[in-house]
Amino acid sequence: MCGIAGMIDLSAARRPAPRGVVARMARAIVHRGPDEDGFLERPGMHLANRRLSIVGLADGKQPISNENQTVWTVFNGELFDYPEKRKELEGKGHVFRTHTDTELIPHLWEEYGDKMFDHLRGQFAICLWDSRTNEFILARDRAGICPLFYAHRKIDGTDWLLFASEAKALFASGLVTARPDLDGINHIFTFFAMPGPTTVYEGVSVVTPGRYMQFTPGAGSPERLLRQRTYWEVNYPDQGHEDYGRDEAALVKGFEEVLYAAVSRRLRADVPVVSYLSGGVDSSLVVAMASRALGRPIPTFTVSVQEKGLNEENEALQTAKHLGCTPVVVKCGHDELRANYPELIEAAEFPVIDTACLGLMHLARAVRNNGYKVVLTGEGADEWLGGYPWFKIHRATQFLDAIPGFPLGYRVRSLILKASGEPTYPADLVYSVQKALGGHNGWMDVYGMMSLNKIRFFSPALKERILLQSAYDNLELTPNMHRWHPFNRQMYLGARIMLAGHLLASKGDRVAMHSSVEGRYPFLDEDVVAYMAKVHPRWKLRGLFRDKYIERKVAERWLPKEVAWRRKVMFRAPMDSWIKGHDAGTSADAWVDQVLSPESVNKTGFFDHTAITAARQKLARARAGSLGKTGLEMGLTAVVATQLWHHLYVSGDLAALPSRVPSSAESLGEAA
Repeated sequence: MCGIAGMIDLSAARRPAPRGVVARMARAIVHRGPDEDGFLERPGMHLANRRLSIVGLADGKQPISNENQTVWTVFNGELFDYPEKRKELEGKGHVFRTHTDTELIPHLWEEYGDKMFDHLRGQFAICLWDSRTNEFILARDRAGICPLFYAHRKIDGTDWLLFASEAKALFASGLVTARPDLDGINHIFTFFAMPGPTTVYEGVSVVTPGRYMQFTPGAGSPERLLRQRTYWEVNYPDQGHEDYGRDEAALVKGFEEVLYAAVSRRLRADVPVVSYLSGGVDSSLVVAMASRALGRPIPTFTVSVQEKGLNEENEALQTAKHLGCTPVVVKCGHDELRANYPELIEAAEFPVIDTACLGLMHLARAVRNNGYKVVLTGEGADEWLGGYPWFKIHRATQFLDAIPGFPLGYRVRSLILKASGEPTYPADLVYSVQKALGGHNGWMDVYGMMSLNKIRFFSPALKERILLQSAYDNLELTPNMHRWHPFNRQMYLGARIMLAGHLLASKGDRVAMHSSVEGRYPFLDEDVVAYMAKVHPRWKLRGLFRDKYIERKVAERWLPKEVAWRRKVMFRAPMDSWIKGHDAGTSADAWVDQVLSPESVNKTGFFDHTAITAARQKLARARAGSLGKTGLEMGLTAVVATQLWHHLYVSGDLAALPSRVPSSAESLGEAA
């Protein structure tokens, strides 16, 4: 993968881009492409690429055009069916000059226009320019693997679009200032994710998965030109029309075939490919299939979380030994969390609440330090196959919400929260969300627990501004979900929010590319997603406890039975590091006390310092594994992460830590 950036005049004037702006943007994301850079500057636009060379090492320099240089593109990602698609286009008369998959894009545009997305398979963020019509395309892949941010700015009376693979490139332009977006903060404290199009930065948006923008400068207002259009979204059969799959053997064999093909395609590269390996079935199955496809064991990388009950190292090493793989183990514990969390937030660019993301950041660094830059992962299986524990809880308690208009489920959950000392949300807000989602949804339980921290920690001013707003309103959810089986509504919501907004950002692209490593995701292959969407939920969650049933049936053919049916364990790292370091009085957590000081909390205006102090004290006494402790850990981690993010990207004055906030002199110099 790579990094892309650029600047486009949205008027018909085709003015030159301000000097030096795009070069600064490209330098800000050099970690995404340390191997090579490339620029294309024409009246009215300037495009840039930072390249991580993986396919077509000798001749893949971007921007890349068609043979007569009328259509140009900069591209971040991989098109895994490149050989087949190239042969198909050559049969239609297209002439290729390089050996890189990027060159497919201008030819697909020539052949199919904006229908080219039907022919793009893989992970991608694209900017394409057709010089014949001065038409532009900005697009993002179906699952949201590759990020794409943009901002509209008026400069000397002219409207400009700035875009980049990371928000830090927009800020490096000197034309976009990092200011908090309170709707984005609401998303963080609802979903612990940034699903888009809203971000935590005012005036900065993200292209949501499966969408694109297509515009000709001067053909309308900026708002009209930058309207996102949908070219794909996951679609489930109407309830009652799913493939019930009466022949289990055939259904399992079909899933095995599409998954093996997906793994095999993701081994295509002109550099070696390795794999992450946890103790679970998802990554174990990917490693087994990759080793078979390669004809040799694939090297593996494993996180060893240094906390009782969270460490899967032994299970992962058992799988590696069974498959003959050579494992690399990376340790992650409290010390690493306190020391390196600032770097994690800098890489992710938004408040990260899942501390396990730090383990993935260290894992990607180990991949790079061992001489590799492409890694397979098992992300996506839980979203498409029902692997999360709250799906089981929802199935066990769905009778509580079975009677329309009778709020038994809400009342029972409220009683549980009150008994554990937790606050509760007004019933009318809960009902409005439930109505929007087509009924109670398993994600509402975990997101509801997270949302309680708004009541617990928000300052009075922030509570008044967003407490009673529904973060779901910003998601532009498909109305089709009301027709689907309730279980599939959960699948959709997880893919729309958790997958792109959290797993593929703070555990995927951002932390991997921070070390110049490309992640590849077989469970997010188009054929795999389509196969699982059509089958009945009984093949995803069987009864109350047998999650990812069809995948585990496939895994029985590839792995020891105890691995195939190993109980799902959430990949987590410690979330109480903030209080442990605080009690110990060590210097390692000085920045934690600094960002949580009354002065720092008052500067951001987001939180109530009295509530933070009480929470730190209460967390030290809380019973391990209790609902109250879990809620406090999530909330306090969110507060710490948000304050730290504000220091790193917005203010630069909350702690004795470096930040990305330019000095006044730098700002004046950049804007000149």
